[in-house]
Amino acid sequence: MGKLSCTLWLILCVFPQLALANSQFNMRKGVTDISENVYELHMTIFFICCVIGIIVFAIMLWALIHHRKSKGAVPAQFHESTKVEILWTAIPFVILIAMAVPATKTLIAMEDASKADLTIKVTGSQWKWHYEYMGEDVEFYSMLATPQDEITNLADKNPNYLLEVDKPLVLPINQKIRFLMTSDDVIHSWWVPDFAVKKDANPGFINETWTNINEEGIYRGQCAELCGKDHGFMPVVVEAKSEADFKVWLADAKKAKQQAALADAALLDQTLPKEELMELGAQVYMASCAACHQPTGLGLPGVFPALKGSPIVLGDIKGHIDILIHGSPGTAMQSFAKQLSIKQLAAVITYKRNAWGNDTGDVIQPSEIQAALDADVEAN
Repeated sequence: MGKLSCTLWLILCVFPQLALANSQFNMRKGVTDISENVYELHMTIFFICCVIGIIVFAIMLWALIHHRKSKGAVPAQFHESTKVEILWTAIPFVILIAMAVPATKTLIAMEDASKADLTIKVTGSQWKWHYEYMGEDVEFYSMLATPQDEITNLADKNPNYLLEVDKPLVLPINQKIRFLMTSDDVIHSWWVPDFAVKKDANPGFINETWTNINEEGIYRGQCAELCGKDHGFMPVVVEAKSEADFKVWLADAKKAKQQAALADAALLDQTLPKEELMELGAQVYMASCAACHQPTGLGLPGVFPALKGSPIVLGDIKGHIDILIHGSPGTAMQSFAKQLSIKQLAAVITYKRNAWGNDTGDVIQPSEIQAALDADVEAN
């Protein structure tokens, strides 16, 4: 017994990372009360298991040594013992109750999303996240920002490889944030380890969870559900700000949305040159379309259709605009009406109709996109 205890102590001394919270081998304490509770619960049960293991193996070792055949030990002849039956039933029962009480308290607290200061709707979409600040008129898509050169091994990978986005979710500290989780297509899972938050986003359903962040900082996570070909390219980045800084950010976000609306309105009377639309269209395509249809426009046979020589791309312009605005039900093609501005939509359609040898010569203007959107509103 003493030798085993000394051995365990030596292991923890030589490999202290096995017992430390900031180790890659252990859970992290995180930056919320719930995440700390989860960590403490994990460590408590871990050490209970270690003690049980030490006791059980120590008894086994002692029995093997002191009851070996070479010492003349004779096995006892009995079939059952009421005392032993009661003992080995009662002891595990007590241990399980000791584990269940704190675990139940933590689980109940994790599911209590009531009395929230802010509610955010999180929608998973292949392969990006859509965040909507309920009651604040602020919403945006958050997409992977890792450069393609790093993904294709043409450049060195940065420390946040595949864990960086163009627009992080911004949250205030010291406020209870309620999340409403859903999906546009397949099952996703929004996971941020530092918050001890991991909740599935299911199409057609609303799940809820919450967090209350104690410290400012940037916290990273990712989709934790196998959601398709680019599952590994769907990170989560949260920027936690002080309450005062968050109010400033929220006001700036609302102002930016108003300015974007004014900029779109100003475009309606303009005729943009093809060169400008092609340049912007190439950027939009690489950010929003290339993951499925490939940078070459050849798609993935049997999975994603090619755009080079596509009857949709080479066909009626209104039909092409329609599929970008509404998506294609039953396929991975989603609606980009809220994801892209009217200028970006006009640019990416112009690019598709003139890239890879399509050469239709068509130049789509923002006013054509707005007309299609207005017709959609009137129809509904």
